[in-house]
Amino acid sequence: MSVGSGANQVANPADEMARILARARRPRRSWLWVTLGLLLLAGLGAFAWLAFGRTSGDIRYETTAVTRGEVIVTVTATGSVQPTTQVDVSSELSGALAEVAVDFNEKVEVGQVLARLDDTNLSDLVLTARAQLQASEASLKQAEAAAREAAAILESQAELDKRGQSTRLKMIASEVARDRAAAVVDGAIAEVALAKARLSEAENELKKAVIRSPISGVVLNRAAEPGQIVAASLNAPILFTLAEDLARMELRVDVDEADIGRVAVGNEAEFTVDAFPGRSFPATITTVRYAPETTDGVVTYKAILSVDNSEGLLRPGMTATATIAVTVQSDTLRVPNAALRYAPPQAAESDRGSGGRGLVGMIMPRSSSSPPLTRGPSDNESVWVLRSGVPTAVAVQPGDTDGKLTAITAEGLAEGDLVIIDQTAGG
Repeated sequence: MSVGSGANQVANPADEMARILARARRPRRSWLWVTLGLLLLAGLGAFAWLAFGRTSGDIRYETTAVTRGEVIVTVTATGSVQPTTQVDVSSELSGALAEVAVDFNEKVEVGQVLARLDDTNLSDLVLTARAQLQASEASLKQAEAAAREAAAILESQAELDKRGQSTRLKMIASEVARDRAAAVVDGAIAEVALAKARLSEAENELKKAVIRSPISGVVLNRAAEPGQIVAASLNAPILFTLAEDLARMELRVDVDEADIGRVAVGNEAEFTVDAFPGRSFPATITTVRYAPETTDGVVTYKAILSVDNSEGLLRPGMTATATIAVTVQSDTLRVPNAALRYAPPQAAESDRGSGGRGLVGMIMPRSSSSPPLTRGPSDNESVWVLRSGVPTAVAVQPGDTDGKLTAITAEGLAEGDLVIIDQTAGG
């Protein structure tokens, strides 16, 4: 009995040890999973702090003052400088150029000789026409003399007929002779008129052999040389190009169809040319043409600007880039365009809602380094004004812009107020 009881005593401790070990393994597995979960949460929190909550200091706002002044809306167009009046001179006659009397850049007056054609044949035609006129005038004199003779004979015959000393046949013959002589006179008068016309035509042709300037101005181009053969036709060659007055010129620019609705006669403009970099020349629009011009599918309209060239710096054909002032707002509040684009990050986040940050938002609180934001009555069109260190949204109504500044209308915004255009994290 004692041995059996001792064996039971030895076996029981072994069973107890197994049960203890079994109980010890279960808590170890549970603590392992708990430890892994805590490590995962710690990692997520560290990531969220680095991504969203880390700051190196207070937010610093970059501001600029609201100003009052002009906002000028402009349209840009390119074109070329041209004389106000330009004339191409050619010859009405064919022939050889005997003389060229002017050269490039030479000033000319109205009627001044530019060139002469060889007029030998034309002079001969004038002499011939003049001789024909003289012959016609002589024939007229003969006809008139014959007519006077016939009239006298008729008168004598009429006296004889009254006395009964003439026959009826002689009276009829005298009357016929008188009428025939009068007809010859009329024919001679017509021949004289025809000869005069031929002489005038020959003289005019001779005058055309001398090519004269139709305007007072400057010779821009000369395409004539002595001895050159000129062939007058439907497309007569241009021998000279004259500009009337280079002190007054015009700028012809092509305005895009998207901008033509804002361009009007009287708009002031400035333009530049490559010959004088850094210098602008004033101009005024005098004409906006209705006729479209299409180049490679692009539709433009021609605008003509008056240019004062009293200094003589501008030359015909210079390429110019014009900036046309189409709208001018004077004495208006102005803010930089960046102020209209700026929105604080906090405002953007609040618009997305608190759920946008998900699990990270629940784990990590939002950074408190940025000051609270104050919203105005509307956030559709607004600028942010820094007041007592706090960004405040002020509703504005934007107007015209020149690309850098925008005219605005706003209640509660005055000249000198600081609008925010950007922000940085302080060090």
